[in-house]
Amino acid sequence: MIRNIPGKYMDIKNGQVYYEYIQNPSARETIVCLHGFLASSFSFRRILPYLKNDFHILLVDLPPFGKSGKVRGYTFSYKNLAKTVIMLIEQLNIEKVILLGHSMGGQISLHIAKLRPDLVKSAVLLGSSSYLKKMKPLLVMASYLPISHIFVKRWLERSGLEQNLKLVVYNKAIIDKEMEEGYLAPFLHDDIFRGLAKMIRHWEGDMPREALHQIETPILLIWGEHDKVLPLSFGKRLKNDLKNSKLVVLKDTGHLVPEEQPEEVQKQIKAFLSLEQKEL
Repeated sequence: MIRNIPGKYMDIKNGQVYYEYIQNPSARETIVCLHGFLASSFSFRRILPYLKNDFHILLVDLPPFGKSGKVRGYTFSYKNLAKTVIMLIEQLNIEKVILLGHSMGGQISLHIAKLRPDLVKSAVLLGSSSYLKKMKPLLVMASYLPISHIFVKRWLERSGLEQNLKLVVYNKAIIDKEMEEGYLAPFLHDDIFRGLAKMIRHWEGDMPREALHQIETPILLIWGEHDKVLPLSFGKRLKNDLKNSKLVVLKDTGHLVPEEQPEEVQKQIKAFLSLEQKEL
């Protein structure tokens, strides 16, 4: 998050969504940043300095992550998360947005573009979640157990923060104390694990090809050449299924694109938006 920018909360059913709205008096367009699974808006901190001088920036902590609510009454499906972001955009009276979604945030961006194409000018997806299937029935059933959140917590503890960070970046040297503390902070309270258990239950899987074919929003796909979480083959496949899309591949980059290549990402975003403007 950006220091000295006060965060706010939007009330939703049985809880709240945390967001930061960084407004620029000279900007005409708004970029909405949607983070990935097990992350928060913290993951955009390195790219914000490159974007905040040209755009309004809306950062959203998607429930149950970051500072947003981990409430039991919330439905943690992609469709409902997309509806929550739409509700926030409308509450802030933003008429048209550019979506910037990383990993899971990319999949939610696709849902927003399908639900409300009138609200989305364009989208930039960084290593977007795609083609992942719904959770296996046994896992869904297990999520109903009263102690399911304990199993989720133990699973994450076994994988370990350091190991997870090494998996998502190509250049391990960028992993520092600030990065470790930033990604660990939301998991210091047990409520997050209850939210994750419900997310397993509600997760409907990624958007099928038939739905992708219906999206007409201009989309820029940016992929790390060495993405071990969602390999480049996913990006190439997504490029073929989105009729109005362009794929850019970044060398020496893993899955955590906004952390690893912030300057290059902003250059690609600005070039893409500039080309769009010329084609209007």
